[in-house]
Amino acid sequence: MVRARAIIWLAVSAACATGDAHAGIVIGATRIVFPGASRDVAVRIENKGQEPGLVQAWIDDGDDRSTPESAHVPFAITPPVFRIDAGRGHALRIVHIGDVPPAKHEVLYWLNVLEIPPSPDAGKSMNTLQFAFRHRLKLLHRPSGLSVEPSAAPSLLVWSIETDGALPRLHVSNPSPYVLSFNEVAIMGAGSPGKKFPLGGGMVAAEGKTTWSLPEGASLPTGAVVMFATINDYGAVVPGTAKVVAVPGAND
Repeated sequence: MVRARAIIWLAVSAACATGDAHAGIVIGATRIVFPGASRDVAVRIENKGQEPGLVQAWIDDGDDRSTPESAHVPFAITPPVFRIDAGRGHALRIVHIGDVPPAKHEVLYWLNVLEIPPSPDAGKSMNTLQFAFRHRLKLLHRPSGLSVEPSAAPSLLVWSIETDGALPRLHVSNPSPYVLSFNEVAIMGAGSPGKKFPLGGGMVAAEGKTTWSLPEGASLPTGAVVMFATINDYGAVVPGTAKVVAVPGAND
């Protein structure tokens, strides 16, 4: 899912300012898959607003505080800064300029698109608050010839519960070569149908692990069921269920 962060761009006499925080830039994808055999990919951006805007784009390797100057990744964007008129579209070109990606799994990067609004007209009051909207979405550098299809990756997840801390935690191990994003994760005890514990969303890296803390009172016997929904390459939410394979120390 595309995440947008509002950043104060200009604030004059903020105590009596009026706000204008309408993002007009729309990105034509929820994530970008960059095939390892490709040299470049294009991303469609449109201005759905009523005014022209200035757009700045860059890629980082996971630091959401990154800037175009501080980010160091094997990609270049052309153009990095451009104007886009109201009602018009623009193709953002991402070029791979670094080493060949690892052959075994995806590598996750992030595309940042900063929408900078136009300055107020000279005749308008100076008591103006403007916002720059930063969109941030996943860029997945995917090697060619992976042995598992992306659609099969969620079925390979291994779920368990760890009880070595103050509260039990739901643990997922991802043996697949794909980064998996969760729209939602919940767990239900096999012996208490209907008692569902929502845990939120999240992400697990390719060949990586992730945990969620379980709420107090979640006494889950062996055989608990995990209900989850992953997000595929096209932004669609795909539901799934799986049994917890082991519950060390749980109350049976």
